[in-house]
Amino acid sequence: MIELIIESPEKINLPAKEFLNFLGNRKVVAFYGEMGAGKTTFIKALCRELKVLDSVSSPTFALVYEYHTPDDSVIYHFDFYRINKPSELFDLGYEDYFYSGNLCFIEWPEKAAHLIPADALKVLITVHSDGKRILKFQ
Repeated sequence: MIELIIESPEKINLPAKEFLNFLGNRKVVAFYGEMGAGKTTFIKALCRELKVLDSVSSPTFALVYEYHTPDDSVIYHFDFYRINKPSELFDLGYEDYFYSGNLCFIEWPEKAAHLIPADALKVLITVHSDGKRILKFQ
Protein backbone atom coordinates (compact mmCIF):
# COMPACT_ATOMS: atom_id res chain seq x y z
CA MET A 1 0.00 0.00 0.00
CA ILE A 2 1.38 3.39 -1.01
CA GLU A 3 0.49 6.46 1.02
CA LEU A 4 0.90 10.09 0.02
CA ILE A 5 0.18 12.98 2.36
CA ILE A 6 -1.14 16.34 1.22
CA GLU A 7 -0.17 18.77 3.95
CA SER A 8 -2.37 21.59 2.62
CA PRO A 9 -3.89 22.82 -0.65
CA GLU A 10 -0.82 25.04 -1.11
CA LYS A 11 1.43 21.97 -0.92
CA ILE A 12 -0.54 19.71 -3.27
CA ASN A 13 1.72 19.90 -6.33
CA LEU A 14 4.51 17.64 -5.05
CA PRO A 15 2.14 14.80 -4.05
CA ALA A 16 0.42 15.19 -7.44
CA LYS A 17 3.76 14.85 -9.23
CA GLU A 18 4.69 11.82 -7.09
CA PHE A 19 1.30 10.24 -7.80
CA LEU A 20 1.79 10.59 -11.56
CA ASN A 21 5.12 8.76 -11.21
CA PHE A 22 3.34 5.86 -9.46
CA LEU A 23 0.57 5.79 -12.07
CA GLY A 24 2.74 4.07 -14.64
CA ASN A 25 0.78 2.83 -17.65
CA ARG A 26 -2.59 2.77 -15.92
CA LYS A 27 -5.15 4.94 -17.64
CA VAL A 28 -8.22 4.69 -15.42
CA VAL A 29 -8.04 6.09 -11.87
CA ALA A 30 -10.98 5.76 -9.48
CA PHE A 31 -11.00 8.25 -6.59
CA TYR A 32 -12.92 7.27 -3.45
CA GLY A 33 -13.57 9.55 -0.52
CA GLU A 34 -16.30 11.31 1.38
CA MET A 35 -17.77 14.61 0.25
CA GLY A 36 -15.14 17.29 0.78
CA ALA A 37 -12.21 14.88 0.96
CA GLY A 38 -10.45 16.65 -1.89
CA LYS A 39 -11.05 14.44 -4.93
CA THR A 40 -11.68 17.35 -7.31
CA THR A 41 -8.88 19.42 -5.79
CA PHE A 42 -6.40 16.58 -6.29
CA ILE A 43 -7.56 15.99 -9.86
CA LYS A 44 -7.06 19.71 -10.54
CA ALA A 45 -3.49 19.38 -9.22
CA LEU A 46 -2.89 16.34 -11.43
CA CYS A 47 -4.16 18.28 -14.43
CA ARG A 48 -1.83 21.19 -13.60
CA GLU A 49 1.10 18.76 -13.52
CA LEU A 50 -0.04 17.34 -16.86
CA LYS A 51 -0.16 20.90 -18.27
CA VAL A 52 -3.88 20.78 -19.10
CA LEU A 53 -4.87 23.76 -21.23
CA ASP A 54 -8.52 23.84 -20.18
CA SER A 55 -10.19 25.04 -17.00
CA VAL A 56 -10.59 22.08 -14.64
CA SER A 57 -13.69 21.72 -12.48
CA SER A 58 -15.99 18.98 -11.29
CA PRO A 59 -18.29 17.63 -14.01
CA THR A 60 -21.08 16.95 -11.52
CA PHE A 61 -23.89 17.85 -13.90
CA ALA A 62 -22.23 17.00 -17.22
CA LEU A 63 -20.88 13.65 -15.91
CA VAL A 64 -17.69 14.01 -17.98
CA TYR A 65 -15.35 16.81 -19.02
CA GLU A 66 -12.63 16.53 -21.60
CA TYR A 67 -9.32 18.31 -21.09
CA HIS A 68 -6.48 18.80 -23.55
CA THR A 69 -2.72 19.03 -23.07
CA PRO A 70 -0.07 20.75 -25.22
CA ASP A 71 1.00 17.39 -26.68
CA ASP A 72 -2.57 16.75 -27.92
CA SER A 73 -3.33 14.21 -25.20
CA VAL A 74 -6.87 14.04 -23.88
CA ILE A 75 -7.85 13.51 -20.25
CA TYR A 76 -11.39 12.58 -19.23
CA HIS A 77 -12.73 13.64 -15.84
CA PHE A 78 -15.88 11.91 -14.60
CA ASP A 79 -18.11 12.65 -11.63
CA PHE A 80 -20.67 9.91 -10.97
CA TYR A 81 -22.16 11.53 -7.87
CA ARG A 82 -25.50 12.27 -9.56
CA ILE A 83 -25.77 8.90 -11.31
CA ASN A 84 -29.09 7.31 -10.37
CA LYS A 85 -28.55 4.07 -12.22
CA PRO A 86 -25.56 2.62 -14.06
CA SER A 87 -27.53 2.50 -17.32
CA GLU A 88 -26.94 6.27 -17.56
CA LEU A 89 -23.29 5.44 -18.23
CA PHE A 90 -24.24 3.18 -21.12
CA ASP A 91 -26.09 6.15 -22.65
CA LEU A 92 -22.93 8.21 -22.15
CA GLY A 93 -20.85 5.58 -23.96
CA TYR A 94 -18.54 5.07 -20.98
CA GLU A 95 -16.67 2.21 -22.67
CA ASP A 96 -15.44 4.54 -25.41
CA TYR A 97 -13.81 6.67 -22.71
CA PHE A 98 -12.53 3.96 -20.36
CA TYR A 99 -10.93 1.93 -23.16
CA SER A 100 -9.72 4.86 -25.28
CA GLY A 101 -6.15 4.68 -24.00
CA ASN A 102 -6.54 8.18 -22.55
CA LEU A 103 -6.32 9.05 -18.88
CA CYS A 104 -9.68 8.85 -17.08
CA PHE A 105 -10.11 10.28 -13.60
CA ILE A 106 -13.33 9.15 -11.90
CA GLU A 107 -14.96 10.67 -8.84
CA TRP A 108 -17.62 8.63 -6.98
CA PRO A 109 -16.81 5.38 -8.85
CA GLU A 110 -18.77 3.37 -6.27
CA LYS A 111 -21.95 4.53 -8.05
CA ALA A 112 -21.02 2.25 -10.96
CA ALA A 113 -18.52 -0.13 -9.37
CA HIS A 114 -19.17 -3.05 -11.72
CA LEU A 115 -18.38 -0.88 -14.77
CA ILE A 116 -14.97 0.30 -13.56
CA PRO A 117 -12.18 -1.64 -15.34
CA ALA A 118 -10.56 -4.29 -13.16
CA ASP A 119 -7.11 -2.80 -13.73
CA ALA A 120 -8.16 0.71 -12.66
CA LEU A 121 -6.03 2.28 -9.96
CA LYS A 122 -8.22 2.72 -6.90
CA VAL A 123 -7.32 5.67 -4.67
CA LEU A 124 -8.83 6.34 -1.27
CA ILE A 125 -8.61 9.93 -0.02
CA THR A 126 -9.28 10.49 3.66
CA VAL A 127 -9.17 13.61 5.80
CA HIS A 128 -6.91 13.46 8.86
CA SER A 129 -8.04 15.24 12.03
CA ASP A 130 -5.45 17.99 11.41
CA GLY A 131 -6.83 18.67 7.92
CA LYS A 132 -4.17 16.79 5.97
CA ARG A 133 -5.37 14.56 3.15
CA ILE A 134 -4.09 11.01 3.00
CA LEU A 135 -4.07 9.16 -0.34
CA LYS A 136 -3.79 5.37 -0.23
CA PHE A 137 -3.42 3.15 -3.29
CA GLN A 138 -1.47 0.17 -4.60
